[in-house]
Amino acid sequence: MNLKAISLGVFFASFMLSGCSSITILRTKEMKAVGDEIMVKNDSAYKALSAENDSLRVQLDSVKSQLDAAAVAQKRLQAEVTLLSKRMSEETVRRDTRQEEIIYRLDLLLGKSDKILAKKVVVNNGAASAVMESDADAAKMVEAETMFNAAHSDYHRGEYKLAYNGFKQVYELVKKGEMAEGALYWMSLCLIEANQAAKAKTLLTNLVDSNPQGLKACAGMFKLASLYGKECDLERQKHYLQKIISSNTCASTPELEQAALQLQSMLDFRSTDGRSAEQVCREQMR
Repeated sequence: MNLKAISLGVFFASFMLSGCSSITILRTKEMKAVGDEIMVKNDSAYKALSAENDSLRVQLDSVKSQLDAAAVAQKRLQAEVTLLSKRMSEETVRRDTRQEEIIYRLDLLLGKSDKILAKKVVVNNGAASAVMESDADAAKMVEAETMFNAAHSDYHRGEYKLAYNGFKQVYELVKKGEMAEGALYWMSLCLIEANQAAKAKTLLTNLVDSNPQGLKACAGMFKLASLYGKECDLERQKHYLQKIISSNTCASTPELEQAALQLQSMLDFRSTDGRSAEQVCREQMR
């Protein structure tokens, strides 16, 4: 009886163990199937995200290329605007200089006409010499004018040394008068362009002092004021600006208005930290 009971117990125990193993195997298979399904879904989602990232990267690269192209176009446009502005400035300077030259030559021609009309030719033994002297002066003025125009052209081509020598020859040929003043003035401009401001100031000072009512007196004083202003010698700058304003010769010249504006700006100067205009100027030069 005890043996039967033991045998039955062993049978039932074996049966139960066998059943549990089968259930465990089934559950393991189910879990594996579920895991495989999840992996497949995750892999699909990963591929979808990768594809979306790739698409976004392509779009970003395209946008970046467009921005780079726009930046290059903007730089090119800025360069073209700068170049155009420079050309316009140079053209303005050439036009103003040409206009000044035309006015100068007209004044010179009018002066010649006045001298010819005022000259008295008497029919006597001295008449021939008077006519010969007039012809010689006319020939000399034609030569001087030709040299002046050549030097003027050299100046605008940037050949400042060549232009200086040309204007110097004009001055040595005529010595005095409006053409001589013009030659001295342009010699000083050549010196300024050649970074010889000290020599230019000496030349301009001599021109202004010796011809205070001359054709180039106002332009010479304004140029001196500008040179001293660049050197922060504001007292001398102010001195020449005031001379322009107080000179009757400069009353109808463009230098008068420019001098008045600059002088007013100097008088209105106020420093926020108590420094003088000259101190501020010198600090800006550093």
